[in-house]
Amino acid sequence: MEGKKVGESSVAIAQVMVPQDVNPAGNVHGGVIMKLIDTAAGVVASRHARRNVVTASIDRLDFHHPVFVGDLVLVKGSLNMVGRTSMEIGVRVEAENLLTGERRHTASAYLTLVALDEEGRPVRVPPLVVETEEEARRNREAATRREARLKERRREAKCQRDPNSCE
Repeated sequence: MEGKKVGESSVAIAQVMVPQDVNPAGNVHGGVIMKLIDTAAGVVASRHARRNVVTASIDRLDFHHPVFVGDLVLVKGSLNMVGRTSMEIGVRVEAENLLTGERRHTASAYLTLVALDEEGRPVRVPPLVVETEEEARRNREAATRREARLKERRREAKCQRDPNSCE
């Protein structure tokens, strides 16, 4: 299976926030931003695998600044790491005030998506071709996050087998 470059699957989505996106506090609802993040990650994973994909986990999602009605939300996603059937996608969200031009980094997330075959089972995906030092750094950091996730899963499984071992 031939590898694919990071840039072959990267995506940028732009959407203006409207009144229906607002929560009772007057800011754009976090769920609206989360859906855009998940959509961007899904597009990146589908472009890389050329398969249907599902979100397996959101490793981390941090909201840094609020988003307001009228802001242009820019969602940028790209692959950080590829496993056998899974892919980690990093997503960055910025909000731009269209009247002033001010841009704010509003959220970041790491998602793991899995490619599926026609029967809905995980299927092998092409390897990732890392070309730049920035891509290599992101790949190394993703591998560290993956190890932490796997270690936590092993700990949780052990705790389910023997609850006394988790005190």
